[in-house]
Amino acid sequence: MVNIRSLDPSASPLDYYGSELRRLREAAGLGQSQLGGVVFCTGSLIGQIETAKKVPTRDFSERIDAALMTGGFFTRLVGLVLRSQLPTWFQPYAEMEAKAAYISTYQCQLVYGLLQTPAYARAVLGVEHSDLLDEMVAARVERQRILERDRPPVVWVVLDEAALTREIGGRHVMRAQLEYLLAFASEPWVQIQVLPFKAGEHAAVMGSFNLLRFDSDPDLFYAESYDMGHMTANPEVIRERSVGYARLQATALSVEDSAELIARVMEERYGNGGLA
Repeated sequence: MVNIRSLDPSASPLDYYGSELRRLREAAGLGQSQLGGVVFCTGSLIGQIETAKKVPTRDFSERIDAALMTGGFFTRLVGLVLRSQLPTWFQPYAEMEAKAAYISTYQCQLVYGLLQTPAYARAVLGVEHSDLLDEMVAARVERQRILERDRPPVVWVVLDEAALTREIGGRHVMRAQLEYLLAFASEPWVQIQVLPFKAGEHAAVMGSFNLLRFDSDPDLFYAESYDMGHMTANPEVIRERSVGYARLQATALSVEDSAELIARVMEERYGNGGLA
């Protein structure tokens, strides 16, 4: 049965997407099943997206643009839709992250979100968001698109060795994740250092944090707790954390030695002959 639930286009990006999909589909003289046949999905899925019950993917949006000849409208809109699926408290940071020219991050337990594989992200997010897992993973992958720009931000990651040895999602997921980190060695704007266990106490024992630099805006410091994020442009905080980050970089292994450690952990811990 065709779903004709009314939507308020101003309620959310998802509602706006659904209302525009319905409007342009009807303007093209197509039913939900007819459009579904053109873009290789069910009419039921078209109906769910039109009524904001299902979040569209980027691939779906590209196919809709081609089918309805909408000039990339839905492909542009889907980024906003997916970002709106991020936790409300995290969205302000995600918006600033997308504008940053330089990102410095220390991660004490997990691989940085911008460098996570979908499978790794699914395992991490599934702990707290099992009911919205597809949407949350899609939103995280969408964040990573800033690395695909013609002029991407410079990203410097200091990754605690614990993030390499903490098995997330199983051995196959971890092996693929570490292999993915190694692939960034060919990307000059992404630098990864590992802070080894032997470093002992260090300048970030309080936990993970990010520093964002912009072309024309003040620097930002960001850290998060269980269910909230803290972001500030306070010059004293920025100065203190910048010095702390420089000390972390000096204490961590070099980029080259870090890659060697990642490769060794990948083979010894997550290879065919690794730990069970």
